[in-house]
Amino acid sequence: MARWDPGTEDRLRRAALELYAEHGYDNVTITQIAERAGITRRTYFRYFPDKREVLFAGADQLPPVIIDAVLASGEDAALAVALDAARHVGGLLVARAEQTAERRAVIESSPELQERERTKSAAITAALAEGLVRRGIEAGEARLVARLAAVALQEAFERWIDTGEDFASCLDAVVASIREALYSPER
Repeated sequence: MARWDPGTEDRLRRAALELYAEHGYDNVTITQIAERAGITRRTYFRYFPDKREVLFAGADQLPPVIIDAVLASGEDAALAVALDAARHVGGLLVARAEQTAERRAVIESSPELQERERTKSAAITAALAEGLVRRGIEAGEARLVARLAAVALQEAFERWIDTGEDFASCLDAVVASIREALYSPER
């Protein structure tokens, strides 16, 4: 096998997810993941620093993409800008997402992975806020709008996993639910 086989990272992600689903996250070692992927333990560390990060590969690339999407939005109102960016980024995420239901189940089974997922979500929120501030939105408003948009993005992604519907439709449904909750009279 070639030293830097271009398919190695994908094999590692699949192997880790399979093993985590079969044995539980806490019961799987890096050596087991490497062996299932057909590489050595030492080679594993060329791709990922630990067994957790194999599930979060590429998460560090999200913030700059989100900021760029906020800055490129043709919308004017802060929330519309943030939701436009969420629509763009969500579309990119679903285009490269694999085994999302399985990944979600593994993350939900481990407090350590849940914490890492929250860290990723916080980075998304911070990037939305930073992009809004760069567009001239006051920092306090930018943080609030970013939090709302991040919740909408996360909920839309969950709906997409559950339904397989078009991501944009999932986001539109989430936004409609938020509007209804905010503006509907009490029942």
